[in-house]
Amino acid sequence: MDRKSFTWKDGTWFEGNEPILGPMSHAWWMASSVFDGARSFGRLAPDLDRHCARLVKSAKAFGMTPPINVEEIIALAWKGIEKFPQDAELYVRPMMYFEDGFVAPNTDSTQFIITVFDAPMPEWDGVTAMVSSFRRPTPEAAPTNAKASCLYPNVARALMEARQNGYGTAVVLDAMGNVAEFATNNLFMVRNGLVQTPAPNGAFLTGLTRHRIIELLRGDGQEVEETTLTLSDLAAADEVFLTGNYSKVQPVVKVAETNYQIGPFATRARELYFEFAEKEGRKKI
Repeated sequence: MDRKSFTWKDGTWFEGNEPILGPMSHAWWMASSVFDGARSFGRLAPDLDRHCARLVKSAKAFGMTPPINVEEIIALAWKGIEKFPQDAELYVRPMMYFEDGFVAPNTDSTQFIITVFDAPMPEWDGVTAMVSSFRRPTPEAAPTNAKASCLYPNVARALMEARQNGYGTAVVLDAMGNVAEFATNNLFMVRNGLVQTPAPNGAFLTGLTRHRIIELLRGDGQEVEETTLTLSDLAAADEVFLTGNYSKVQPVVKVAETNYQIGPFATRARELYFEFAEKEGRKKI
């Protein structure tokens, strides 16, 4: 816990990993929390508004009564960012959680906090992946329509399994056996010049960076298709890459036994993203 961090709660900023939950807090024992994660680097915070809006959407999907609105969250995020040096690379994590309840929460006990902490951007590098033995839940089995903390132990299982087997991440399938995503990232592949990504089916979070990359590639004249993908499709791909808020765009150089080169589509997607960030990511005064 040696990352430099600042957290806001109930009108006060504090530094470091200050305890917030108590042993009777609902979120402590029922994992009843939602969060979002934005990025800031060089005083840019691309899509910060979308991330804050998604937090409120996740909270409402959980039955929470948000005690704060999107504009207020954005303002607090910038205050946290500005506590760090100009060139800092940061993770911005607003959260809401239930404080009271016995199994079923008291929805009016919703609490809000936001933490901003040091998180260096990963280097541009080839990622390797295995196929996970764990699968994504269906909407009937878990709150997949929210960025909910309770979904992440399953994500962590997939990621730990991959790392224990010498891979950087894992391809995770949905309940039907089709490709859903990587453990913590959305998945793109390229075949014969066509960019494809799994169609949203409720099993996985369609990330905001995923949406942005689709918009940017289409605006650049590239066809992007959302469709059902299988492991056979991945094996036949010319190029694979991943997107996500933490690392933005990274090329994938291996999935199971199939190797890929770092290709032009991942390279262009990354270029387009950082061009967008430089143009649109500054604080709106």
